[in-house]
Amino acid sequence: MPIEEAISQLCSPMGLFLIVLGTTLGVFVGAIPGLTGTMLIALALPLTYGQDTGYAMTLLISIYVGAISGGMITSTLLRMPGTPASIVTTLDGYPLAKSGKPERALSLGVMASFMGGMISWGFLVLLSKPVAQLSTKFGPFEYFSLVMMALVLIASIGGKSLSRSLLAGVLGILFSMPGISPATGQPRLTLGFTALNDGFELVPVLVGMFAVNQILKETMSDGVVPKAIELGKKRILPRWKDFTSHLINMIRSSVIGTWIGILPGIGANIGSVTAYAVARSTSKEPEKFGTGHEPGIVAAEASNNATIGGALIPLIAMGIPGSVVEAVLLGALVLHGLQPGPRLFTDSPVVVYTIMGAMFLANVVMVIVMFGSMRFLARMASIPRAYLLPVILLFCVIGSFALSNRLFDVWVMLGFGVLGFLLEKVKIPLAPFVIGFVLWPIAETKLSAGLMSTNGDWLPILTRPISATFIVMAVVMLLIPTLRSRFQRKGAES
Repeated sequence: MPIEEAISQLCSPMGLFLIVLGTTLGVFVGAIPGLTGTMLIALALPLTYGQDTGYAMTLLISIYVGAISGGMITSTLLRMPGTPASIVTTLDGYPLAKSGKPERALSLGVMASFMGGMISWGFLVLLSKPVAQLSTKFGPFEYFSLVMMALVLIASIGGKSLSRSLLAGVLGILFSMPGISPATGQPRLTLGFTALNDGFELVPVLVGMFAVNQILKETMSDGVVPKAIELGKKRILPRWKDFTSHLINMIRSSVIGTWIGILPGIGANIGSVTAYAVARSTSKEPEKFGTGHEPGIVAAEASNNATIGGALIPLIAMGIPGSVVEAVLLGALVLHGLQPGPRLFTDSPVVVYTIMGAMFLANVVMVIVMFGSMRFLARMASIPRAYLLPVILLFCVIGSFALSNRLFDVWVMLGFGVLGFLLEKVKIPLAPFVIGFVLWPIAETKLSAGLMSTNGDWLPILTRPISATFIVMAVVMLLIPTLRSRFQRKGAES
């Protein structure tokens, strides 16, 4: 039985070791300002190459869970979000900590994080297979249209400027095109470099975009980290009364986070903002939010952890990444020769159940690690960057080179690191770029297969009902921002 095999793998000494290792590393990296879970996952990806797929995904999922949770440490003690998902936590976490209750703020945050992770895990288990079965009705044209809709959705809500987000997505598509064409089987856009016959490898691109880019940003900054609020000797573990008094808020915020996580391109930061806004609007004391109010911390942390399970649903069931982290996880599955989507349930069910089980166990380990090392994490939040960045860069070089033992991949990593740094300098978001880079080869392969089956006829894209629905939704999402800005302009003139 696939479930029994997955449980056996997760409960083996190696499986448990990887869960503890990944979750701990994720928590520690998430607790350091400037370092992100995406960067750590990109760094860990080369280490999984050639390893068992189940163990590889166990490590990466554990890092994901740990990093999202660890970001609350610096949000609460430094007012510096460890991850983008923890921005909302600063609104009430830091004021509560500054008022002399840092232990209380962290205790509520960890409790809410665990609850959010568990509820979203329940949705992941219940919804993944039905969604995958629904997507079995998709042919190549439906998949192509779905990818187009996902790219447009991510571009339309992935940044403040639609044009910049679309530009980022187009750039990602262009950089994914060098190599062998799926339509002709011939090399294209290689500029005479034989090393480009296989295109730009995913791992060096991701490591460059997130790890090297982050190193460049940290190098350009002053590198000064303020001293964190120190924890006293007060109780850190929450009481049963804390759980029962915040239960409704945790459940509501977790459900909001899960369903927002399912939508491609929105992410944990939007999930936490939405849940925080709902908690404030339904509160009897809305004026207390932003002053160190406990329900604000609970809403933010429950929702941002809940987006993990939500975002994994379209990744596993349809092969559509909902955010940059899911794009990296998609790349990990592809790197191991798997095709995310409905075939994953039939071809590699053990991997699917391993991912689900890893998320569950990682949430349990996260609670133990967070409460067990809280005081150490609080001190570690102020580590100078000068000690961390050289070590991270060394791992970047080793990971990129070890993939194929080619110096070319190291240059690719450095080149994309500079590109990512420059793109963010001019306010062009990286998420549409990376998701365009990852998704376009899938879209192009599906389109080529569809055109071959219809002798080059493009009309089925618009005549097949499901495909046409996705295309219409993509067009509508492209037009909404333009129409909204036009109406706002007219309203301002009148």
